[in-house]
Formats: sequence, structure tokens, C-alpha cells
Amino acid sequence: MLRNTSPFDNQQLMRRQEDLINAASNRYRITVQVANRAQRRRFEEFESYDDPRMKPVLRAIFEMSDELTQPEIIGE
Repeated sequence: MLRNTSPFDNQQLMRRQEDLINAASNRYRITVQVANRAQRRRFEEFESYDDPRMKPVLRAIFEMSDELTQPEIIGE
């Protein structure tokens, strides 16, 4: 019996990804932005011990979609 040990819901991930793409004026640019954030997060993980089960690209998608839907969490 396999258990789902993933810290996120696949449906939620797909919805957030779709929200990011729909809000972007350029699909290529948003894809590059997600990849760049994921790369930064990957290097930051060496310094902090966040949830190791969540890959940096997934974390980037969740963070960026949160910023899109909740702009108040982005500090000036």
C-alpha cells in the first residue's frame, strides 16, 4: 500500500500553476521567473532546513501564486 507523503495537493498545485499562467502576460517569462526563484530557493535550502519533501520549483509556484492572490504579503 503506497501512501501519499507529498506535502501538497496536486489539484491545488495545478490550480495555482494555472492562475500564474493566466495572470502573466507572457508564458515564457513567468516560466523563467518560476525557474529563477526555484534556483534561488535551492541554494537557500543549504542554509535552512525547510520541508525537504517539497521541491524548490513547487515551493516557487506556491509562493508566487500566494503573492499573486495576496499582494499584502509582499513587503515593500
